[in-house]
Amino acid sequence: MDIKPLVLIVEDERPICHFMTAILTANGYHAVSTGKGLELPALVSSHCPDIIILDLGLPDIDGLEALTGLRKWSSIPVVVVSARDNERDKVQALDTGADDYITKPFGTAELLARIRTAIRHVKTKQDGKTFAGVYTVGGLCVDSFRLVIKVDGRKIHFTPIEYKILELLARNRGRVLTYDMILRSVWGPYFTDNQTLRVNMANIRRKIETNPADPYYIKTEIGIGYRMAEE
Repeated sequence: MDIKPLVLIVEDERPICHFMTAILTANGYHAVSTGKGLELPALVSSHCPDIIILDLGLPDIDGLEALTGLRKWSSIPVVVVSARDNERDKVQALDTGADDYITKPFGTAELLARIRTAIRHVKTKQDGKTFAGVYTVGGLCVDSFRLVIKVDGRKIHFTPIEYKILELLARNRGRVLTYDMILRSVWGPYFTDNQTLRVNMANIRRKIETNPADPYYIKTEIGIGYRMAEE
């Protein structure tokens, strides 16, 4: 079973929010939504979306302010969808950290194309380094472009959180990632529950390892973190 990308919609106009949710659901995405910008950090930490669609004219906080706060700790791609159509607002949003900008009203094809492009771009960069998109070692294959995990040619079902952990380790194969680094990257800076990480890691190992008690693909560096095998 393939993993569907998760889109977080931050939009207070219900008809537009419902319209985007319907489009995304019909085209192979999961969608969660909120009409409040102040809920953005908590939703990013709890849902770990692949991309955010952000309106600027929110009732509780300006979208640019929400984006500024997000960019202090997250590089999740953000596509701004706004009725503000002057050049100054577009430039300011892009300079603040938006990956793209769509002016309302917009078409279905344009929205989907901008989302695909933003996700594709973030998949090919990690800390300034290019990732090929497909990582293989032994019988394990992590395909970050198709969001597919295979073991010995067989697709394995992963939850979105499990997938994000495994892909993070795959992108940094051979490197030790500390517990805190993984927590920040997957759940955000306000999440500190190592036990949740351990539970997810145990589930991942049950799915990919021949012997989870003596793992081959993901090694534990006791007291520090985890490391993905290179060979």
